[in-house]
Amino acid sequence: MMLNKIYVDDLIKRALTEDINYIDLATDYLTREDSVSTAQYIAKDDGVLCGIDVAMRVFHILDDDIKTEIFIHDGEKLKKGDIIGTVSGSTKTILEGERTSLNILQHMSGVATATSAYAAQCEGTKATIADTRKTLPGLRPLEKYAVMIGGGRNHRYNLSDAAMIKDNHADAYGGITNAVNVLRSKMGHMNKIEVEVRNKEELLEALAVQADVIMLDNMSPAEMAECVKLTDGRAKLEASGGITLESVREIAMTGVDIISVGAITHSVKAFDISLKIKK
Repeated sequence: MMLNKIYVDDLIKRALTEDINYIDLATDYLTREDSVSTAQYIAKDDGVLCGIDVAMRVFHILDDDIKTEIFIHDGEKLKKGDIIGTVSGSTKTILEGERTSLNILQHMSGVATATSAYAAQCEGTKATIADTRKTLPGLRPLEKYAVMIGGGRNHRYNLSDAAMIKDNHADAYGGITNAVNVLRSKMGHMNKIEVEVRNKEELLEALAVQADVIMLDNMSPAEMAECVKLTDGRAKLEASGGITLESVREIAMTGVDIISVGAITHSVKAFDISLKIKK
């Protein structure tokens, strides 16, 4: 997944406008116009870097003359104390863009680091970690990019990408079979259908109607393992619901294909990175 430059620039400009408004009181009143500095991005913890190009884009939008250098790139492992890159040029530009740049970099690196931890628990199994639509409004492209950088995969990007029949859809349309049949009569040939199931009986119904993907919602590992045997490769199986770093390994061992985890985007801890001006 490549990040769209138009989206990135628009996001940064909105963030800068929100933060600076019309004046930076401390910087504009205290800093001379001709003052120049170099600042270093420094990792304060171990993890996976993500978003350094986006973070540095903040300064280029503020000032065409700013110079940036990257030493560690997206997807590479960080150790506490690592110098990730530098920003050189107008001191005012560095001070004005610091918080917006760090907010982006810390959040994206937090998502990538969390995803990497989940993915590591799936090593040696067929399961892959996937994100969900539980993303922060306006930040979905950044977060889904960070998931991929961290070793995960993207679920559908939005409601137009694929049809997911959840319990409310099935209940409203008289069951799984009827809902899938109605969808197939209206959808294009490029679209896929995923069905959420809560028990073995619903799984069998979803298999009978040939759902492309079946989501095993809030099932125990034992129930998932039974569903894997019953499915026997006839559909992709996705485990979802309340999955934690402590439980993901056991779930991966059941033989499911995909494990979707909302926590890697909606409640991730920001990765600790600082931007320090060299004295």
